[in-house]
Amino acid sequence: MRNRRVQIFGLFLVGLMVLGFVGNSVLQASEGENTAQIIVPQEQAVINAVKKVGPAVVSIVVKNIVQGYDFFFEPYSQEVEGLGSGFIFDKRGYILTNNHVIEGAHEIKVILTDGREFEGEVIGADPENDLAVLKLKKAPKNLPVAVLGDSNKLQVGQLTIAIGTPYDLKFQNTVTTGVVSALGRSIQGKGRHGLIRINNVIQTDASINPGNSGGPLLDSQGRVIGINTAILGNAQGMGFAIPINTAKAIIDELIEYGHVRRPFIGIAGQDVSKEALNNYFGYNGDGGVYVARVIPDGPADKAGLKAGSIILEVDRHKIKGMDDLIRVIKEKGIGTKVKMLVLTEKGLEVLTVEIGEKQEVLKGAKEKE
Repeated sequence: MRNRRVQIFGLFLVGLMVLGFVGNSVLQASEGENTAQIIVPQEQAVINAVKKVGPAVVSIVVKNIVQGYDFFFEPYSQEVEGLGSGFIFDKRGYILTNNHVIEGAHEIKVILTDGREFEGEVIGADPENDLAVLKLKKAPKNLPVAVLGDSNKLQVGQLTIAIGTPYDLKFQNTVTTGVVSALGRSIQGKGRHGLIRINNVIQTDASINPGNSGGPLLDSQGRVIGINTAILGNAQGMGFAIPINTAKAIIDELIEYGHVRRPFIGIAGQDVSKEALNNYFGYNGDGGVYVARVIPDGPADKAGLKAGSIILEVDRHKIKGMDDLIRVIKEKGIGTKVKMLVLTEKGLEVLTVEIGEKQEVLKGAKEKE
């Protein structure tokens, strides 16, 4: 009787073990099924975008010569290495990045995601928009290329994906995500030749760190909507990117001329309010531009415009400030002759100014110094 009870108890234990094994297997299978289904559409969009664009993202290693003075005030030169990111946008080996990544570099090395390294050269740069175009000197065939999107269609709250190489090459192709936090922001940074102000940038909370500069900011479809450019040092979750449409508007000029050809009349000016124009200058108008400086031998100088004058109209377009003047000059274009209504010490005058090209005007003035 005792042995029979032991046998029954043993069978009961075996039964429990079998049930436990089956139950555990069912549970594991259920958990496995849930794991397979846990990727939500937003996550899948990020995965697809990274697979699509990731191979076109590059790391950029630059070498610069920094000059300074030692403890004994003796001059010295030192080579320093910098790191940035970029992306291939043309199968011929053209790469878009930030100007501050490559500015002043005497050596540029481009590293693809598959580990291949190439020497890069600067084709064109635009410090005002902090953009630059590089080219692989010996570009291979069948390079991966990023698709450029349309930043004008962006909406606040839209998903953003940043890819780049923050801090060190061992973190190559780091991916972070966020949203479009705001549009149309303005930021100010320090350039090689002083402060630069970049307008109409995209604000995002996707993590952007040193080394990410020049890398792409993507939408959920894997299209490039911006070029990562800056972070606020004292803030978290605030990164900025230059809209891709800004880059698309100047890429061809950078490749053809090496710089952006901007219409320019050769002055430095500042806004004059309606009140200041009426009360201080004694003219009843809506505002204007006070000419603080005229660049020697520039378009304005050749037309007879003098410092201290106030620009009131250009081809009958009222000029209320520098924004108006820049807009009208840009619309008219290089080589166009315009009639300018200006207020001088002698009264109102009409001058004919032929719009020049900014870099050529500045270069000419520098050569005559």
